[in-house]
Amino acid sequence: MENKKSYVLPIAVMFLLFFSIAFVTNFAGSMGVIVKNQFNSSNALAQLGTLANFIAYACMGIPAGLVLKRKGYKFTSLLAVTVGFVGVGIQFLSGAVQSFGVYVCGALVAGFAMCLLNIVVNPMLNTLGGGGNKGNQLIQWGGTINSIGGTLAPILLGYLIGGEVAKAQVSDAAPAMVIVMGIFVVAFFVILFTRIPEPHMETAEERAARKSGQVGKERYSPLSFRHFVLGAVAIFFYVGVEVGTPNTANLYLTDANGINAGAEVAGWFVAAYWFLMMCGRFLGGVVGRRVSSRTMLTVASIVAICFILCFILVPESVSFTFRGVQLPVKIVFISLTGLCTSVMWGAVFNLSTEGLGKYTPMASGIFMTLVCGGGIIPFLQNLLADHVGYVYSYLIVVLGFGYILAYALWGSRNVNKDIPVE
Repeated sequence: MENKKSYVLPIAVMFLLFFSIAFVTNFAGSMGVIVKNQFNSSNALAQLGTLANFIAYACMGIPAGLVLKRKGYKFTSLLAVTVGFVGVGIQFLSGAVQSFGVYVCGALVAGFAMCLLNIVVNPMLNTLGGGGNKGNQLIQWGGTINSIGGTLAPILLGYLIGGEVAKAQVSDAAPAMVIVMGIFVVAFFVILFTRIPEPHMETAEERAARKSGQVGKERYSPLSFRHFVLGAVAIFFYVGVEVGTPNTANLYLTDANGINAGAEVAGWFVAAYWFLMMCGRFLGGVVGRRVSSRTMLTVASIVAICFILCFILVPESVSFTFRGVQLPVKIVFISLTGLCTSVMWGAVFNLSTEGLGKYTPMASGIFMTLVCGGGIIPFLQNLLADHVGYVYSYLIVVLGFGYILAYALWGSRNVNKDIPVE
């Protein structure tokens, strides 16, 4: 009983980090509206901040897994929030010097931090929950906190920009960046003085073997497990559609040649997506011990495909008025999709790492590498939007959800149970 009580503070710390991840990531996505107008960029180039943020995962995923294995959760967390502070600080500086290049550089550095944080929080929460349905439940609760940060970011940025989208500057977002840096400072000191369990840290024997050159001869790795490999690809698609769905909708609503709803109105609908994601994760946390990850993922994928198809097929002429602005009803289906994406991360992570044992830290690193889909897919989607329009660019999103559904129904089953994992 005492052992369980000692996990309360580490879990709280992981939840705080979950909040930071979403706030910084969604902040980068929402900045696309400012970048597009201030630097007169295309839809695709407006996503460069998001692309840089997520490409960092491709560069840092596996190295971060090694850092976690060798230095442990606490060191990796402290390193992550320090790098995050620097990254957001560079973005803050880009407003003063009015440089698109400096902004993208800051987004890249912040991406390194988000990768490190993701490396820590997901396996830690799964471990503290004991894996299985309970581990999935804890990740879903963490995801709920994550969604609070994700919901607040576009609302705050929309408020700071106001209705004058054409006059928006990176410097307008400075107060939000200060808040983010403050979160990192608080997180640093909380983590510094918190005792965090280290269940997967390299042992003295493993360290000695590594230094003597006796490592690297293992017959198996996380890539030996089919369900993990397919799950890592599912994460690539998942993060891509999770980010691309609201980011592209933000551009769609604020386009001066289209809906022209203004940043504040657009911010509310993007925030509604993340808010419904929070609600879905809360519900996932409640039922997580009774409903399997596979069932959650299957239902969520099917409903998500239906919502996106409704967005594509419902005529733009079918509209309603919100805060004095005429908006197409189809945009509501984008917000509703947040209910579906809410449980996908936890479910895919849980299914992909189930039964990996000692391979979990490196698996988490590989997992994070594939998170780069969150930058690549939105970039490709908006590249398509530049040619065929915003609405039909969502066909990429339908394909992404289709793969996730296939993973839930077939690819998530562990067919490599004969591999020793202790």
